[in-house]
Amino acid sequence: MVYLWRLNFNTLYKFLFAALGFFVFGRNFLGAAFGFVIGTIIDNSEVAFKRRKSNGTDEDVFEYYRNHAGNSRSDFATMLVALSAAVMRADGKVLRTELDFIRNFFSQQFGPDFTREHLQQLKHFLDGAHIPLDKICYDIKFRTQLDVRIQLIHYLFGLAKADGHVADSEIKVIKQIAYLLEVPDSDFESLKNMFWRDANSDYHVLGIEPAASDEDVKKAYRQMAIRYHPDKVAHMGEEYQKGAKEKFQKVQEAYENIKKSRGMT
Repeated sequence: MVYLWRLNFNTLYKFLFAALGFFVFGRNFLGAAFGFVIGTIIDNSEVAFKRRKSNGTDEDVFEYYRNHAGNSRSDFATMLVALSAAVMRADGKVLRTELDFIRNFFSQQFGPDFTREHLQQLKHFLDGAHIPLDKICYDIKFRTQLDVRIQLIHYLFGLAKADGHVADSEIKVIKQIAYLLEVPDSDFESLKNMFWRDANSDYHVLGIEPAASDEDVKKAYRQMAIRYHPDKVAHMGEEYQKGAKEKFQKVQEAYENIKKSRGMT
């Protein structure tokens, strides 16, 4: 795995104070340890100051987002970049597979409108000290319909699964985003179980529990098939259509798995 854009912490003061403590306390290693702790605090404070200076406050980051997102209700590139960065940072590392996922998706979705500037935006958000998700999600919620926001959550789970595993920390961030975007819990759980699987995932994709009756299973399938039909996002780009079809297929697969396990006709 290739990890990119790691945080580089200055180590000057921790070792300087460790050496100072060693000699001041009569070549005592406890003094060195004490000095090391003091130096670490100074180092981390300096790094935090530099990051705040470099990346600005929450208001500065949000202003950067607004400047690039523009005012169009159909401008999704910067929205996706900001949300993608939040998910990529969730587990403390940024992987080449995640970057490849974003490049492929954006190239298909935005075509020639996907430029190096979008990657620069992504790096800006990844390098930032904090991403103001509350403000960004409020802006996205204002611009988009629920069906589009549901598809955004599906995209984010796809990004999280790019390395073959959806980490708990990534689920936590995506759940926060879904909450801020006012995506219903039932939709979040359905989407999560398309990527994060356990013994009951097929039922949860349909929004029901294993104790549901056969009739309830059929009813749930019909409801989800209508709710997640690709026509819901027909006005969006090809890659969104692809994601919508994949989501719809997952609903069908879950239903077929349940039917087979129950012997339903």
